[in-house]
Amino acid sequence: MIQEDLERIREEAKEQIEKAVSSDDINQIKVNILGKKGALTAILRGMKDVAKEDRPKVGQLVNETREKIEQALAKTQAEMEAKAQNARLSAETIDVTLPAKRMERGHLHPNQVALREIEEIFIGMGYEVVDGPEVEKDYYNFEALNIPADHPAKDEQDTFYINRDMLLRTQTSGVQIHEMEKGRIPIRMIAPGRVYRADEVDATHSPVFHQVEGLVVDKGITFADLKGTLAEFAKGVFGEETKVRFRPHHFPFTEPSAEMDISCFKCGGKGCSFCKNEGWIEILGCGMVHPHVLEMCHIDPEEYSGFAFGIGLERIALLKYEIDDMRLLYENDIRFLRQF
Repeated sequence: MIQEDLERIREEAKEQIEKAVSSDDINQIKVNILGKKGALTAILRGMKDVAKEDRPKVGQLVNETREKIEQALAKTQAEMEAKAQNARLSAETIDVTLPAKRMERGHLHPNQVALREIEEIFIGMGYEVVDGPEVEKDYYNFEALNIPADHPAKDEQDTFYINRDMLLRTQTSGVQIHEMEKGRIPIRMIAPGRVYRADEVDATHSPVFHQVEGLVVDKGITFADLKGTLAEFAKGVFGEETKVRFRPHHFPFTEPSAEMDISCFKCGGKGCSFCKNEGWIEILGCGMVHPHVLEMCHIDPEEYSGFAFGIGLERIALLKYEIDDMRLLYENDIRFLRQF
């Protein structure tokens, strides 16, 4: 009786396998015949009714039947997979005589292009590019730069404090203090980097932006050296015809201090909509290093002097590429970035 059932199961499996057209069909056959509730499993459960002396023989027959069905299923499955692969390869045939697809390459961000140009200009004048920590001590970000505890710049609305003594730097000027403390004079350096201020996001402000601070310390450094250096910088970025002017200003860490304007590179200083008909465009702040700042870094102000300047990198990029909204630099709109 069991032998007849096993023969019937083999025939049914053979017929179903021959009719199978997909992997789903093969899986369904496995479930129907070899699964927990399958026909072959049902026979195994009926082994308890088989005489004890016949059980080895019956068990062997069941195992042989299972093995034959599994082999047939595996063979059919392999044939289906091979057929599917051949069909896929035929459909994906590559004509090597056709022109290759053009690979789209990335390029530098406008900020990075502007920074590299600035670095090349100052390196050409003998400056060193120096990096520093973005998480800074209050001392290096404020106190050593002659900014007292009650100065408005230290208000929590402008500065991201981590604790009483640590903050996200609001300027890269702290890198200058680190360099002066090393005592290796002369110093000719620029410190580009990311800075943080609690500003509202608009067309000209962002809580995260970039600065390029510069510092020179040596014997006999004068304001004339500062003017000549920054005039060369302006010509290098905006063209040889660029003129500069300096207006008195106030910064706690420089004395005297000034803001520098450049002649409008669109109208040559005649006045246009780009420069708001003034002929001049404000570009950076600068000044002679305050004697007290030198003293705090253990540099004798009677023997040494120096100048410092701070350039807003985004400001340069906006002017250079005539971009009217700073937010465009950070929105990652590929249509915008492809223009540079």
